Amino acid sequence: MPAVSVRALRGPAVRRLLVLRREGKLTTGRVRSAADVLGVRERAVWRWLAAAERDEAAARAPGERAAYSGRFTVTDEVRALLGLWKGNVAAVHRELAARAARGEGDPPPSIPTLHRAIRRDLSPGERAGLVGGERAARKHDVFLARSRGWRNKVWETDHMQVPVLVDVDGKPRRPWITWFTDCATNAITGVAVTPVHPSRESVLAALRSAVLREDPYGPFGGLPEKVQVDRGKDFLSRTVTAAFDLLDVTVEDLPAYTPHLKGTVEGLNRTVESMFLAALPGYARQPRPGKRPSRPKDEVLLSFEDFTARLLAWTRWWNTEHRPAPLRGRTPLEAWQDDPTPLRDVSAADLWTFTLEDAGSRTLTTRGIRFKKRDYVGAWMTGQAGIQVRVRFMPHHDHRIEVYHAATGRYLGPADLADQATEEQVSAVRRARAARSRRLKKDLEASQRERYAAVTQAEAPQRLGALTTAQAEAELAQAAGTDLSALAMPDLIPPAAPPADWRTPPSLVTRTAPGRPAPVPSEPAPGRVPGSTAQTTEDGDAS
Repeated sequence: MPAVSVRALRGPAVRRLLVLRREGKLTTGRVRSAADVLGVRERAVWRWLAAAERDEAAARAPGERAAYSGRFTVTDEVRALLGLWKGNVAAVHRELAARAARGEGDPPPSIPTLHRAIRRDLSPGERAGLVGGERAARKHDVFLARSRGWRNKVWETDHMQVPVLVDVDGKPRRPWITWFTDCATNAITGVAVTPVHPSRESVLAALRSAVLREDPYGPFGGLPEKVQVDRGKDFLSRTVTAAFDLLDVTVEDLPAYTPHLKGTVEGLNRTVESMFLAALPGYARQPRPGKRPSRPKDEVLLSFEDFTARLLAWTRWWNTEHRPAPLRGRTPLEAWQDDPTPLRDVSAADLWTFTLEDAGSRTLTTRGIRFKKRDYVGAWMTGQAGIQVRVRFMPHHDHRIEVYHAATGRYLGPADLADQATEEQVSAVRRARAARSRRLKKDLEASQRERYAAVTQAEAPQRLGALTTAQAEAELAQAAGTDLSALAMPDLIPPAAPPADWRTPPSLVTRTAPGRPAPVPSEPAPGRVPGSTAQTTEDGDAS
């Protein structure tokens, strides 16, 4: 039997006592017993009975103040001020008093009366929303529980940035996790870890690990009927949506900022932090002593490989040993095996093909396959020059492509990037790019750093930093010269015509500008007789 509050019993108790009083059966002992049950004084019950005899409507809510015409109620103006002052009732009272002093409204009631009116006229969700916004108001809403359904009926997927610093190539970074969960069994069907920001490649890698049921991914997997996403551009990219279409999987794009619509994966995001990530070295949200918390200097971070291995081990523990409360004492593995729903499997080769991005048709030449202005070659290409092929590739994996026959769709083999740079060259290029980026960032910060004078009264801001006229002209001249040199086009103005006695090749005659010839050098050119050098007058005629 559901529990009933004592306050809700007041109305039925008073109405029952009123009936007994009219029948002449009411005694003092019964009133005293009702007061003990309701947790109030005996005279309060007698007062409620007297009010109910005058007006039976008072018996509906005994003890509540009756509404009257002069009672203060919360208006739209008060709501707007509560939102402006983030629920500060004292500030709202000062604002209403100031407006009344200017003749813009009635004087406000006392602060206790204003508090009572707000508690009476606004629900807890409305009060929380005026203070903390819609996210705070949702905590007071009631949500219907979703039916669990059967395995592979609905999957949910999401990205999560890990609050743990991990050593990635000598730099502390916070990796990202992309995973798929089954709503019926709470099983983690697939997971992928990315050292930096995830992309559509992360989604495709997690999807392959979720669908395949072979070792080490099984026994969870198969093709789901529907996958729910939350408007992430990676999940709705052309490559990912095309892969889902080929696999006959429906993608449901949920509205933005509605985490309650995919509670399974959102609950997993919160649970993994408290159950696993909080105990790892490098946890970024660990409480630390001191006013300015910082990481200890001697802290040793996990490598990316070690972190990934530990996460996969925790995922196996979650699927095989953990017993979530919604499963009523069963593990996700037991719930999965108890479900007789047939599974839709797809081969690993077909799944790999479906989760690659299509780059269109190309012609296989003697130099290989031209893709993104680079050549790709493979050992299987011998004797195949001239055929039409179709290129598919994994996003951001530009070191290798997959090649298929354009007419039959038969897989031909992989092709690797020709003349690929060594690791030393790539590291040198990355260091040069990083140094250039640091210099550019420093220059931009220096150019945007401006100082203003502090003021003690309302006045226009005064920018600090004085320049002399000479300094300003010199800096402007340098900037103008830099801009013109950056925009210069050497091939726009052809060179001047050579002297008439020079032998100019016919292919260069059309590329010189007619008119004034170029000046003759002071020293004879190699291979020429010194006495045969022509003299050039100021008018440009040779003599």
